[in-house]
Amino acid sequence: MPVIDLLFNLLWIVCGGLWMAIAWVCAGIVMALTIIGLPWARAAFTIAHYTLLPFGRRAVSRAEWRGREDLGSGAFGTLGNLIWLVLAGWWLVLGHLAIALALAASIIGIPFAWAHLKLAGLALWPIGKMIVPYGAHPRGFMR
Repeated sequence: MPVIDLLFNLLWIVCGGLWMAIAWVCAGIVMALTIIGLPWARAAFTIAHYTLLPFGRRAVSRAEWRGREDLGSGAFGTLGNLIWLVLAGWWLVLGHLAIALALAASIIGIPFAWAHLKLAGLALWPIGKMIVPYGAHPRGFMR
């Protein structure tokens, strides 16, 4: 991890990243306890890790990254995302939005507020997404 990403990630943890990562883990635990929520739990734990250390990585569509749809990026993924939105997505979105509003009040907090807004969008529709490092390209990508 480059030094600047490390610095931003450390500041991020102080600026609400830790609390929202804990919220994502809680959502994952609740989903895992239901047994039928295991696919959502896996996504929640993956995004919890991303929420803890977001700088230097990005969320992308699996279908676009791999060049083909899979179970989570097709019709079942849409259904899964709708279920997720009702069960856990809306309160994670509210958490990210509340922290973003608080951070946007200062100039220094604006980049972190923007990151929370991106994570709020991910909280709405997480199924069918994957986390990749910046600069990584899909297989078969030619310059």
